Amino acid sequence: MNRRDRLRDTESESGGLTLRREGDALVLAGDPALYGKPLRVDFAEGRAAHRRRFGGGRGQLIARACGLASGITPSVIDATAGLGRDAFVLASLGAEVLLIERVAAIHALLEDGLARAARDPEASAIVARMHLAHGDAIRDLAALVTASTVAPQVIHLDPMFPHREKSALVKKEMRLFRELAGDDADAPRLLEAALDVATHRVVVKRPRKAPPIAGPAPQHVIEGKTSRYDLYVHRSLKA
Repeated sequence: MNRRDRLRDTESESGGLTLRREGDALVLAGDPALYGKPLRVDFAEGRAAHRRRFGGGRGQLIARACGLASGITPSVIDATAGLGRDAFVLASLGAEVLLIERVAAIHALLEDGLARAARDPEASAIVARMHLAHGDAIRDLAALVTASTVAPQVIHLDPMFPHREKSALVKKEMRLFRELAGDDADAPRLLEAALDVATHRVVVKRPRKAPPIAGPAPQHVIEGKTSRYDLYVHRSLKA
């Protein structure tokens, strides 16, 4: 399937949301009253650039959870890539990252964002460590990893948590994202697949007060102000 056909299919499956070009970027747009500004992926400017410069390096919660430490830089599979922000942080710290995204429209935004960042002098070396795949990690995780060049030392999961009342829908960007991705009711199956494939650990991002994903209990928890990381460890990461 060529890119034009894939984007046409994406528009038909996104229910009132459309992919279009604005300047040099691909954006996903809907009713501004519901969804706010068109959504785009930008690794060279804005939030990603600020976090790259001032985010806190390997002291960041996600870096600690994924095992990035002095002399240790594991490869990471981000099996719920979303808008690629976590993957970009890990890649900016030196990790090779495979991003897996199942929603065609979001995959198209990621593909476009990576292509633009590859032309940016400051971001190009980082996105060169980011490798994008389109597929369903619940069903095809092992095959997607095998087809990539990234070893599955650490698998990072950030499943969409079912919202309560106004909590997760305050931001219009999140409302747009949920319109496409929905809630991850199959998170236990995703965790099971990740535990089968990861060689060293699985890291699951959760809201701080949310229960763990149904299944085996995490061995370790790293907690922040609003979120936490549940760690399922097979073996230790070594330099």
